[in-house]
Amino acid sequence: MRCSERKSGAAAPQVGKRETLTLPDTTTRATLSGPTPEFSKVVTMSALPPIDLTPALLAAAHESKAWPFEEARKIVARYKGKPFPETVLFETGYGPSGLPHIGTFGEVARTTMVRHAFRVLTEDKVPTKLLCFSDDMDGMRKIPDNVPDRAFLEPHLHKPLTVVPNPFGGDYASFGDHNNAMLRRFLDTFGFEYEFASATEYYKSGRFDEVLLRAAERYDAIMAVMLPTLGPERQATYSPFLPISPKTGRVLYVPMKHVDAKAGTITFDDEDGTETTLPVTGGAVKLQWKPDFGMRWAALGVDFEMFGKDHQTNQVIYDKICSILGGTPPEHFVYELFLDEHGQKISKSKGNGLTIDEWLTYAPTESLALYMFQRPRQAKKLYFDVIPRAVEEYYQFIAAYPRQDWKERLGNPVWHIHNGAPPLVDMPVSFGLLLNLVSASNAHDRSVLWGFISRHKPGVTPQTHPELDRLVGYAIRYFEDFVKPTKKFRAPDEIERAALSQLSDALAALPQDADGEAIQNAALNVARAIERYQDHAKKSPEGGPGVSVAFFQMIYQVLLGQERGPRFGSFVALYGIAETRALIGQALEGALAA
Repeated sequence: MRCSERKSGAAAPQVGKRETLTLPDTTTRATLSGPTPEFSKVVTMSALPPIDLTPALLAAAHESKAWPFEEARKIVARYKGKPFPETVLFETGYGPSGLPHIGTFGEVARTTMVRHAFRVLTEDKVPTKLLCFSDDMDGMRKIPDNVPDRAFLEPHLHKPLTVVPNPFGGDYASFGDHNNAMLRRFLDTFGFEYEFASATEYYKSGRFDEVLLRAAERYDAIMAVMLPTLGPERQATYSPFLPISPKTGRVLYVPMKHVDAKAGTITFDDEDGTETTLPVTGGAVKLQWKPDFGMRWAALGVDFEMFGKDHQTNQVIYDKICSILGGTPPEHFVYELFLDEHGQKISKSKGNGLTIDEWLTYAPTESLALYMFQRPRQAKKLYFDVIPRAVEEYYQFIAAYPRQDWKERLGNPVWHIHNGAPPLVDMPVSFGLLLNLVSASNAHDRSVLWGFISRHKPGVTPQTHPELDRLVGYAIRYFEDFVKPTKKFRAPDEIERAALSQLSDALAALPQDADGEAIQNAALNVARAIERYQDHAKKSPEGGPGVSVAFFQMIYQVLLGQERGPRFGSFVALYGIAETRALIGQALEGALAA
């Protein structure tokens, strides 16, 4: 992993204990109370859930074109003709320089999907591990924009993140500890099975000592890889080793005066000009972020790691250094970056884009997992407007799954989201309809919405359909925060007034329990007779012109103050014919656009 601006680090296993990989079906969130566990404490995690490996599943898996299976096959091919290691290691990385953002954790969701596909392809006979690695020994190069007190952090610039005081207060000893905790909270909310690791602990505990000594021995070979990638000025001062100043505690970017491979030490001038010698072991130094990639892969034996497109040009550097240090580079997957609503790359330090808590306030976790699964090699905007569609599509995929054969199921995102065991969900009302129901009814609590739902779908209650009740809460929150502030009603012109009046009459002629299809056809019949709304590129069932989308756009603009909405017939069937006619009456009286 290296989401956006991940720069260097490595660490000792810590813990993110979960019972399964499956994403939770509720919005219950893990809360973080108390200090971060000691880095040296490793919590044993429960075993991964078993997989029901039927012959049909295995046959389809070996042919599946879904990207997690394509990536998993690369790992299988990596060991063709030789035994698998004791544990196949999947790694993701996190740069805790700022508050976590969703893009950072997309790597964990996607890597988990590849891990599950690998387990299926190997019939779950090969042990695997997912290591979530925090580069928390990086120096704080700049102060993030979204911390509460920037001045508080200024004296600690360039110190390792696990030394910088925590600006958020509470029980976390450092800025790095706090942000690591935010990472773990997200991972736990999703129910990932993983092991957390801190670069600070890995360096200080000696976990990397053997490979760091090898880096000192092969210093010239590493420099031969790095120097051609740098400009003349940077070449003159560059060193793969970054000493931690014994006097100031800062991570120093200084040239080496001497590298003693036999003694395992480096010599440099400290900030005050004093010549200083430090061992490369024991956390006295760390590596620059590019050599650190390759060093960690070599030290840990990483088999698979994905990272963002911004790291793609450096991949060859990481691989070469891994090989120089005696390792075999892992299999890679390069994904496109997430963008904010303005098309800018999401950045932890800028705090742009969506946060974890923001998405989970307005939508279930499964919808976010779907967003991570879809088109990972395509740049996608990640802001509030994408949430409703992600929710809608998730439940469409869930509904389709039971009807599909194994080939289709393995291409269905929900199989990957739920690790091969998607739940059965009956969703009688879509999220889009709920949003428009809230908009039309101005409902502020669940009971009002449930009155409409239960009338439209007798027997459907919060108790019989808890998943729908969950969406009702999300719809109310999303409407209040994002739809309501932007609603802009407009008054209808004379042609539109006539069309709405005719629509009201057509609805009055229908039985009160008319279904969505009958209501939709009645609306279409009104529009077909009005020249403005005729679409001559389409044909009606009678052979005349079809209906332009402008007709339904007008309805939503005038009646709901929105540019678009769900299928009109389905909305009216849920909201009610009488209620819709009353809404039309308000629009014709000028009450809505007032």
